[in-house]
Amino acid sequence: MLYLLEVALKLLKKIEDAGFQAYLVGGFVRDYLLGKESRDIDVCTTATPMELCSILEDACIPHENYGSVTVFTKHVRFEITTMRKELGYTKHRRPTEVVYITDLLEDLKRRDFTINTFCMNQTGEVLDLLHAKDDLNQGIIRTVKDSYESFTEDSLRMLRAVRFAVTLSFRLDDAVKEAILQKGYLLRELSYQRKKEELEKIFLCPNAQEGASLLLSLRLDEDLDLPNLSQLSYFGDLMGIWTLLDVDQVYPFSRNERELMRHIRQVLDLDVLDPVVLYRYGLYVCSIAGDIQHVDKIQITKKHHDLPIHSRKEIALSPSDICASFAISPGPILKEMISFLEEAILRGEVENTKVALTAYLQKKTW
Repeated sequence: MLYLLEVALKLLKKIEDAGFQAYLVGGFVRDYLLGKESRDIDVCTTATPMELCSILEDACIPHENYGSVTVFTKHVRFEITTMRKELGYTKHRRPTEVVYITDLLEDLKRRDFTINTFCMNQTGEVLDLLHAKDDLNQGIIRTVKDSYESFTEDSLRMLRAVRFAVTLSFRLDDAVKEAILQKGYLLRELSYQRKKEELEKIFLCPNAQEGASLLLSLRLDEDLDLPNLSQLSYFGDLMGIWTLLDVDQVYPFSRNERELMRHIRQVLDLDVLDPVVLYRYGLYVCSIAGDIQHVDKIQITKKHHDLPIHSRKEIALSPSDICASFAISPGPILKEMISFLEEAILRGEVENTKVALTAYLQKKTW
């Protein structure tokens, strides 16, 4: 944290030496005051993106985030945003017009929660222009402006409110809770990708179970298309959570992730300690399924480690050996014979040697 702060303050000085105001703002300053580690470093400044590009080497303007630049310095990532007022919003998410300003207080008034409005100048002095210290000390999540207005402008803030509450072990202000109960339906218009990103931050935190309970108490399960949330009792591996929520066809997942969740569901109906199951599905899938089933992970790992084979390449009798011994050509029969040997070896029915496997195959009519 101290290293990051040192790098950040030097960045502020570089911007200010060029004649502009610059402050650390938001999560990094909040976490600094809470004594928490943070890599969430945002900067607000009176310099425009083009001016920042002339001041800072390697400044990059993301295409979708006009009005801000990304900078990597000393292996630290900074998001630097020009102070602005946002005039009107579209689809309850994005401002329709942005006006650059030089008034720090006005810039802070557009932000989501009071605890994210702390600033720090280049000398390390913390500025609290919106009197957020009381909310921080009391552990309260409160919107900067009227909660109904804030969530109507940007519906993602409702999920962020839940996320901050559970990750910081804070409580939602009554006005925030009431506004979410009334405005939760706006989340239906939010992209599933953005909802998924916030939900994963909730599910990955130590208080994930409290996060799920809070989402339910705010009646957001329906608005988030999470019909199984009330039955969710597992809060371990993230893919295990998504598997149980069963929203593969609603939320965005890669083909590999969908395949992984399909395999986890299959193993949930099987004996996770069965050697054939461990062999066919692998340690990762079986560990997640076992965790959900409350099977000791050490036991699963040991069982997997002790398997006589871990792949077909370890079978002592090769496909070419089988073809030569039984005068067959590669095809369905060969595949059947290899599968037959795999299961027999895994179940301890035959020793994994060339002689024993050949003899074992000869006992069966092919």
